[in-house]
Amino acid sequence: MNFDLSEEQQMFVTSVERFAAPVDVEARRRLRLSSTGYDRARWQSLAEMGLIALAAGEDAGGMGGSAVDLALVAEAIGKANAPDPLLEHGILPALLLERGGADEALESVLSGTAIATLAWTERGQRYSLKAKGMKAEESADGIVLSGEKTMVMGALLSDLFIVTADHCGETACFLVPKDAPGLEVRAYRLADGSIAGEMKLTRTPASARLSLDAAALDAIAAEMRLYAAAELVGLGQRLLDDTLAYVKEREQFGVAIGSFQALQHRLVDCYAREEQSRSMLYRAALTDRADAAAWQRAAAGAKAFIAENVDHIAREAVQMHGGMGITDELAIGHALKRVLLLARLFGDVDTVLAEYALAA
Repeated sequence: MNFDLSEEQQMFVTSVERFAAPVDVEARRRLRLSSTGYDRARWQSLAEMGLIALAAGEDAGGMGGSAVDLALVAEAIGKANAPDPLLEHGILPALLLERGGADEALESVLSGTAIATLAWTERGQRYSLKAKGMKAEESADGIVLSGEKTMVMGALLSDLFIVTADHCGETACFLVPKDAPGLEVRAYRLADGSIAGEMKLTRTPASARLSLDAAALDAIAAEMRLYAAAELVGLGQRLLDDTLAYVKEREQFGVAIGSFQALQHRLVDCYAREEQSRSMLYRAALTDRADAAAWQRAAAGAKAFIAENVDHIAREAVQMHGGMGITDELAIGHALKRVLLLARLFGDVDTVLAEYALAA
């Protein structure tokens, strides 16, 4: 089997590397400390590169990228340690809006003129996609939503919220603009410096309902697990590369610490984990989607395996750097914190591993 990248795939990877290159640690920290945790002008530039459009089909105005294409881009984002929330505000909304039939909103998201996010997590629900606390009711003016959501990523950055709610006993998705009446947001920072928030809706009118059922949401969640795993693979490579460079320079007892056999063994273990993770990623990405159950099982297995192993690499990288490794002064500190977030996106290791075991 030929694992070489196509010319188009290589172009996208190179574009990501070039786009992310100017953002050093200090620039990343300044960006994260901004009022919204990100820069809208940078997001517009990212959209103009076609990276968001890659997630939508050609009939919907996108570029029709495959799972492998999107995984390669996500991996490149991770390897560059880029601060760009392509997964949560690019790929995820594009998938939801296209499959939900919201053409006008999708066009704005693909062009970068609007930023959208999914509001789905609720207290006491762990990682369940089923909405309970958020209720959707019929009114004279249409559907109104009442309830609360927690950990809404990009809470201050987003123009449009895609909100899951219980409607007549079924979980449905509704669009709510940021300026809708009855919408309140209490923002806070996540581990990676991005801004999320608690969201409360009080008889807030929905502007539209997406044509998505529970099965469609499960399929999209499986895809997002795969792309989160891809970014984790890229982050693992960055952590390993930076640590290898550091142990060759850092001296103790008059020699580079990279010459210590104990550290060499641990680094070899990290290298093996990284290569196994990359293999698992593309095994899942190449799984035939015609068998939905097999595809979702493969994505869950890849997410569990990769999250656990990249988390190990991150912790080893920090330990070899010493106390400064956990700080925002070094790239590995930022990478570790992004790993912590992605490892829990749409299910932590225990959750997705349990789903994989049930499906096996």
